[in-house]
Amino acid sequence: MHTLTIAGTTYNSRLLVGTGKYKDFQETRAAIDASGAEIVTVAIRRTNIGQNAGEPSLLDYLPPDEFTYLPNTAGCYTTDDAVRTLRLARELLDGHKLVKLEVLGDPNTLYPNVVETLRAAEILVKDGFDVMVYTSDDPIIAKQLEEIGCCAVMPLASLIGSGMGILNPWNLQIIIENAKIPVLVDAGVGTASDAAIAMELGCDGVLMNTAIAGARDPVLMASAMRKAIEAGRESFLAGRMPKKLYSATPSSPTTGLIS
Repeated sequence: MHTLTIAGTTYNSRLLVGTGKYKDFQETRAAIDASGAEIVTVAIRRTNIGQNAGEPSLLDYLPPDEFTYLPNTAGCYTTDDAVRTLRLARELLDGHKLVKLEVLGDPNTLYPNVVETLRAAEILVKDGFDVMVYTSDDPIIAKQLEEIGCCAVMPLASLIGSGMGILNPWNLQIIIENAKIPVLVDAGVGTASDAAIAMELGCDGVLMNTAIAGARDPVLMASAMRKAIEAGRESFLAGRMPKKLYSATPSSPTTGLIS
């Protein structure tokens, strides 16, 4: 019920978690364990996974034989930077193909530059990468990224790190209904109810970082997010009752009443 398949690999968790913004690698590991996540995303430009010799490496705390790494291009604003960064990640991780592409358009909002994202996606797919791609909640762009060959599209719920939750559920629903690849909410989740709503809409998964790392108790929040993802998925599969302004149908039986 809860398995998620991306690029031919099946995972038991539909929650993907970032590795940045924690106080240290020990807290990172504790939060990841509490979340149940199997895919962890890492910013190649900000986190040491072997490129800085002599410094603590994330690989020591989250060994690649226990977790699937998802190198990302956080901090990249051009196609060239994004492509170069992921080619470096492939070298550092011994030919690893699964990557998260994000090309930002504005340092203040971190809103995606979809023109550069489309260009980078095309290059990376042709280069043999399995590309999960951060994008706007524009259904047309999401479909174009799918047609290029990306293995998952990841529209924002709201701005990265904002914690504002899902601001446009209608666009997300259009993307989900038209996609033949997994759709994951990426960015904007602030609390467990946001994650549950994303899953109830029919998203295949949720990727988050700040919502956990920025919580007062990151490990406890990671546990809450794990439960929210599972509850939201089950709610989606169960199919909610129709919404009604009011109901004249009693929830208790009306026959056999004592008179």
